[in-house]
Amino acid sequence: MKAVVLLSGGLDSATAAALAMREQWELYGLTLRYGQQHVRETDAARRIATTLGFVKHVELQLDLAALGGSALTGDGEVPKDRPLDDLSIPPTYVPARNTIFLSVALAWAEVVGAECIVMGVNAVDYSGYPDCRPEYIAAFEDMARLATKAGVEGRPLRIWAPLQHLTKSEIIRLGIRLGLDYGMTHSCYDPAPDGRPCGRCDSCRLRAKGFAEAGVEDPLVRPNS
Repeated sequence: MKAVVLLSGGLDSATAAALAMREQWELYGLTLRYGQQHVRETDAARRIATTLGFVKHVELQLDLAALGGSALTGDGEVPKDRPLDDLSIPPTYVPARNTIFLSVALAWAEVVGAECIVMGVNAVDYSGYPDCRPEYIAAFEDMARLATKAGVEGRPLRIWAPLQHLTKSEIIRLGIRLGLDYGMTHSCYDPAPDGRPCGRCDSCRLRAKGFAEAGVEDPLVRPNS
């Protein structure tokens, strides 16, 4: 089976890709450079695609920064030290990002004849983004069935989000069992010039919490750094 993988370069998308690889699917990676400030994740996506043996990896430029509306695209400051139980929608929300990403992935899936789109969204340990919820994924899948040639001809594409109901620590333990090297991933929204994670943004803190609860050391965190 062929699958288009939305590959951000982060921990979750890498784990979802490793799961798809275990299923022996042919993987087509799609990475969107959407004007995000933390561009190092694109480098991470390349490493993951190479390591996992993707058939093809496409990087597509989509300048959402021109629209504004998110701290991730330079519109305001990335918040630091927010309480992890605060599920209000933060300034790092990118308006309609997953809808845009899934739409592009859907188009490519039709072109390559893929049966599903793989994404690493998580609705347990996450930052309150509305487009990470299971009901959103289900609604997009219904839309894809109605809006595509494949769907009309009885070959509807599946949106496979295998991490939706897992905690970050469960995701990390799963990835380790799959032999995934989390040292090649990138999570930080606001890294230092040398690439070191800030340790204080939502993504860094959720990652740290996950590794701590999993009882393993994050390979990206240097001793005494």
